[in-house]
Amino acid sequence: MVFTLNHEEAFEGSSKIEDGTYEVFIEKAYEDATPNGAEFMNFWMRIRNDIKQPSQNQVIFHRVWKGKETKKYHTGMINTLAKAAQLPNGKSYNSMEDLLGDFVNKPLKVTVKNEKSEYNGNVYENLNVKFQEQTQFTDLQHRRKESNGSGNNDPYADRAVTVEDTNLPF
Repeated sequence: MVFTLNHEEAFEGSSKIEDGTYEVFIEKAYEDATPNGAEFMNFWMRIRNDIKQPSQNQVIFHRVWKGKETKKYHTGMINTLAKAAQLPNGKSYNSMEDLLGDFVNKPLKVTVKNEKSEYNGNVYENLNVKFQEQTQFTDLQHRRKESNGSGNNDPYADRAVTVEDTNLPF
């Protein structure tokens, strides 16, 4: 057996996110780069399911890019997102990892728009974050989908394998 399908483990809400304003929380925040080396901060914003709204549980991907000429992040963009996520004004960070980690699980409100762009003769449709603001619903009660009965949110936790030294060929 190579693979067995299980629709219980399918991601919810695979339909298109419509233009509008959504209550979200930042599920992940990390630095990344394109195959061509363009660096960016990647923010995964999950649409909250503890507030009645369309597209619950879907993810909005928001990127903050380093400038091509300066090779630095635009501080205004970072501070706008930080203010919307209600990070403390004046707080200092010793590393980018610490800064990005502080965004995780912070609720905010975003306005998104589906827009077309062209690159190398191809037309793409992108969901772009146009505006970020503080939410009035700061008590995050979002329920993550649990795919196993363990209470653990890791869908692969029940597939753990114990390997003994005697199982190894070396």
